[in-house]
Amino acid sequence: MRFARLGPLGHEVPVIVEDDRVLDLSPVTADIDGAFFAAGGIERARQAVASDALPVMTDAATARIGAPVARPQAVYCIGMNYAAHAAESGSAPPEHMVMFMKAPNTVVGPDDDVEIPAGSTKTDWEVELAVVIGRRATRLRSAEHAAAHIAGYAVANDLSERDWQMAVSGGQWSKGKSAPGFLPLGPWLVTPDEVDAADLRLRSWVNGQSRQDSRTSDLIFSIDHIVWELSQYLTLEPGDLILTGTPEGVALSGRFPYLSAGDVVEMEIDGLGRQRQQYVAVRGQKED
Repeated sequence: MRFARLGPLGHEVPVIVEDDRVLDLSPVTADIDGAFFAAGGIERARQAVASDALPVMTDAATARIGAPVARPQAVYCIGMNYAAHAAESGSAPPEHMVMFMKAPNTVVGPDDDVEIPAGSTKTDWEVELAVVIGRRATRLRSAEHAAAHIAGYAVANDLSERDWQMAVSGGQWSKGKSAPGFLPLGPWLVTPDEVDAADLRLRSWVNGQSRQDSRTSDLIFSIDHIVWELSQYLTLEPGDLILTGTPEGVALSGRFPYLSAGDVVEMEIDGLGRQRQQYVAVRGQKED
């Protein structure tokens, strides 16, 4: 199944996207969030579709696409999880899984405009496979138990301000990862039965020019391993996001310019849809 949230920011309607129609999921849930997953929402949605209990959303084609999951409780990110990206970052592939966090309020719709932060000179793109947690996971016995805790997958852009991430970070990356709008997500949440997440092609373009082109089969730490290992150190809750890492082809490599106002970034993962953002200068003034 493909889940989405359509409508104005803060007023999105939960839907199921089929090939020829979009079904309003409001009779089943008010939103697609942690509470939805924890209460068996995916199965209840399947039953509602099977019984023809959901109305068709007639204005779906013109509606804004929101992030397919409402603001998560936590966003966990895995760094340098493709060997070639580690190399272009000047690092050896990690022996131990690198984890950092991104502020949950960075999550925006896949096609929303993104403001380049005031003072930023090194805003960078990163296409990533996002994992959405569907069941609470803590101290899983092995990686083989991870799949039962995954609700689905989505396209994510783990935007980064590289100076803030590295030069003025104080040794932690999250400062350069958490500016407003720095996590375009979607367009869909796709359930695991729809895709082979272990071998999906993921790509990015800037102004129509190819930047990244790789496959999730090149991950150093696999999806199941990531979920299992995180569960050894923290508790994953329904609705949490995990970004699994980005392949080579980012501006940090020195091969491409960083983003500036007017640039357009597009990203796609096979079976999970495509997103597109235009980058704009920061609006307004600082708050007191």
